[in-house]
Amino acid sequence: MVKAFSRRTVLITGTGITAGLALPGVAQAAPGGRVGFTLGAETLDGGEQVTSLTLNTARLGPIEPASLTTATFSVHVKATSPIDTGGQDVGYELDRPVTAARLDRGNIVLELSYGEGETGGGTLGYISGKARNVRLDLVYTITQNAPLRWHGRPLTLAGFTQGALVNPEVDVFTHHVSRSGMKYRLFTPPERRGRRPLIVWLHGGGEGASLPDGYYDNETTLRANRGALGFATREAQAIFESAYVVAPQCTAAWMDDGPRFAPLIHEIVGDVVRRHPVDPARVHVTGCSNGGYMTLKMTTVHPTAFASSVPICGVVAGRKAGDPPLVPDPELAAIRTPTWLIASRDDDTVDPQANSVHAHELIPRAELTLYDHVVWNGHQFPGHWSWIYAARNDPSTHGTHLWQWMARQVSAG
Repeated sequence: MVKAFSRRTVLITGTGITAGLALPGVAQAAPGGRVGFTLGAETLDGGEQVTSLTLNTARLGPIEPASLTTATFSVHVKATSPIDTGGQDVGYELDRPVTAARLDRGNIVLELSYGEGETGGGTLGYISGKARNVRLDLVYTITQNAPLRWHGRPLTLAGFTQGALVNPEVDVFTHHVSRSGMKYRLFTPPERRGRRPLIVWLHGGGEGASLPDGYYDNETTLRANRGALGFATREAQAIFESAYVVAPQCTAAWMDDGPRFAPLIHEIVGDVVRRHPVDPARVHVTGCSNGGYMTLKMTTVHPTAFASSVPICGVVAGRKAGDPPLVPDPELAAIRTPTWLIASRDDDTVDPQANSVHAHELIPRAELTLYDHVVWNGHQFPGHWSWIYAARNDPSTHGTHLWQWMARQVSAG
């Protein structure tokens, strides 16, 4: 279960029929009849969205299914930033359409409209002035529009209490803090004999902390995209034969000081290797954008530590024209870690030619997958988001897909 933060634990009531007011012929819920509910979320390719609400009604006894329709309840949400936005309007407030209503072991599940690019479902907001995603404070209000049927009688619930945000893919990653104070999340595969691989996921710039605001959530790395989550899926775990997945969260942005952050990431890797049955010869590093830069930097600072390196839309050139390169050409040419670079030609955030293509030309025996656009399940994403393909094991070369290629690499160190 996701660790609860006091600023995000919100109690809210909302009923179409005034809470606690008995109407003739309408039964009230059992004593203490307020009903708790949880927010069910999924991390889509474009970020996490709340996709359903589960009302904890099982304790009330059998509710007649025929009395529950998509019109029985309506849902409203207000989302606000937990930190100062500098005047930017980051959140939203709107009604969430209920697309289905059903009973699941006595609990009412309200499925909500959601999808890539849909407004109003997201759990994160991007503060452009801070270049950070933050997990929004979500206040959901449920309104009951018509009675349910309960033991043959009408039933109006007395009120609703909002509970936790539940995302099974995110929640399976546990919270940790290194000795140096860097936070990270860790996926632990089911137990099996022998030592397992470890995959290190390095997030993009928007998923770091904002320490001046006291914001260091150790969550955004798993909610902003499927980068780390992809390697914890059943499909990936079968290919890697059960792999640990670790996702450190930077205290700022990796590009701010890669040489300083590299030993801190390496410390986390060492901690995981010592505490778990990890094969140190099968530690893989990958990341996107800022994390793509940091992926390359890790292989220059720790040249024998990784079995493979997968920088996605990463930065090697200077931040702007005239700046010295973040990863100089001699460092790129000296990389011996098996490397597979991924980018999209229409990336207007990180120039693929000056970065991924340039790195590919210098890193010995490096692979490169260069897409024209970032399109998945019929939805076109910004060109910078080529990590979506890596999270879905789409890149391939000579008939071998990315995850299979990674899984067969072994470090010499």
